[in-house]
Amino acid sequence: MIKELLKSLREYKKLALLSPLLVFGETLLEVLIPFTTAELIDTISRGAELFQIVQTGLVLMLFALISLSFGTAAGITTANAAAGFGKNLRHDMFANIQTFSFATLDNFSTPTLVTRLTTDATNVQTSFMMILRIGFRAPIMITIALVMSFVMVGPLAWMYVFIMVPLALGLFLCIWRALPGFRIAFKKYDALNESIEENIKGIRVVKSYVREKFETSKFMHASHNINRYFTDAEKILALNGPMLNLAVSAFSVAIVYFVSKAIIQTQGIQINVGQFSTMFTFGFMILMNLMMFSMIFTMIAMSIESCYRIQEVLEAKTTIHNPEHPVQEVEDGSIDFDHVTFSYSETAERVALKDIDLHIAPGETVGIIGGTGSAKSSLVQLIPRLYDVNKGAVRVGGIDVRDYDVEALRSAVAMVLQKNVLFSGTIAENLRWGNEDATDDQVIEAARLAQADEFIEAFDEGYNTWIEQGGANVSGGQKQRLCIARALLKKPKILILDDSTSAVDTKTDARIREAFRTYLPETTKIIIAQRTGSVEDADRILVMDNGKIVDSGTHDELLEKSPIYREVYTSQNKQSHDERMAKKNGDQ
Repeated sequence: MIKELLKSLREYKKLALLSPLLVFGETLLEVLIPFTTAELIDTISRGAELFQIVQTGLVLMLFALISLSFGTAAGITTANAAAGFGKNLRHDMFANIQTFSFATLDNFSTPTLVTRLTTDATNVQTSFMMILRIGFRAPIMITIALVMSFVMVGPLAWMYVFIMVPLALGLFLCIWRALPGFRIAFKKYDALNESIEENIKGIRVVKSYVREKFETSKFMHASHNINRYFTDAEKILALNGPMLNLAVSAFSVAIVYFVSKAIIQTQGIQINVGQFSTMFTFGFMILMNLMMFSMIFTMIAMSIESCYRIQEVLEAKTTIHNPEHPVQEVEDGSIDFDHVTFSYSETAERVALKDIDLHIAPGETVGIIGGTGSAKSSLVQLIPRLYDVNKGAVRVGGIDVRDYDVEALRSAVAMVLQKNVLFSGTIAENLRWGNEDATDDQVIEAARLAQADEFIEAFDEGYNTWIEQGGANVSGGQKQRLCIARALLKKPKILILDDSTSAVDTKTDARIREAFRTYLPETTKIIIAQRTGSVEDADRILVMDNGKIVDSGTHDELLEKSPIYREVYTSQNKQSHDERMAKKNGDQ
């Protein structure tokens, strides 16, 4: 795990390596100060001259200044290394998420990815900074202080060890007991973020149904869970303070008793006043650094779970891979489903598509009708290889989609979904997602064909009108037409519309279909719709039910032979159907 995370250091590796060296220099000089002070006290007790005192004082000042310089430099390098590490860590996670296939994304919810990119990354960054600074400083300080103590007072320095060992053991046990609580608490962050995201996205529904109190209660429940688990873990870690205070008190009593006894019994021969002062100083240095070490362990305990969660994102691999020698160009828009069977996961109980055998010629317009859950969207998602089939093969331009370069394949396919997504930026910037090099005239033409030019020009800023996140400041129908214009700019070999005109009126829908015929005559067009009027002029209409194509034909043919299509049509066009049938019977 550590090896995986440290890959994100990259250009900050030198700073991360330099920081401990600077900390070592700072710590070494800090330890030399009490040692030199002890020598000064002994010199004064022997009747030193003023010159010697001033000389030693200047040495102490020099040590302090150099130590301060090392500490300042260490602070700068540590801050830069930790901030850079956090930046790279977030970048690496986000970059890897961009490579995920839909199957991989299905293993992570949106709230958990947000938490890992924000809260978890911040926890790891903070821990890394503390390790570089305090994590190296504390053990170096403790080690040097112990060595210097043994040099100065001999066996009496063992009292430090007798106090440190039980204290260190107690700190370790506290952290070990607190870890499960932190592990659960960070998982609860996902539920909290999910509550926030769901509420904000659906705020209009919440207000229209007057459910503010219910949503607040749900949020407070998620927040309470985090509070409860964090409180339980922090209660355990709160024992660190009392344990440290006990150690300090025990140390003070022990050093006063044993050192005073040694001074009195040996009349200052075994240990003198300067050594006595140094032992106090070193002792408090050791205990204070143990306390700082416990703070690091606390932060590490909180971030260990964050490390594992980040590692999951970094190590997750897409299920969609390019072949060794991928095909770089799609010849035409022909589509072939060769006995395709598909399910969304290997463990899924339900098969989404069953033995689909379908052949679509280049430039053909195919409509797809079917009830909710009939797998219409599942079918078209296999064409740009958003998912891979379980059995059989999907071919585009006569070549298995698994043999294409993924980017080349998807560049030849444009999808307009029912749940259209617009991004923060101007209308023109959103449309140029289809073709970033499109001229202003091309952008305007695409908007005109998608029947979007009229409402765009009604805005004060026209094509420079700012679109809020998710297209919150435009209606559903306007959003759909903008997304259709974006797809038209791409000029794809295959155009897929997944119920993407559901929010526009039938007259506008007809105009958009006419634009497809004139603007993209050679493009293969697949139109998924709930309204039969959106597909009745297609070259062929597929009727899907329970993951199978149960009927196929033109509008008139399906009215005669398909009960499902006829039922949908008559329920939507009952009056006109009755008139048509009456006229037909009259002619007979």
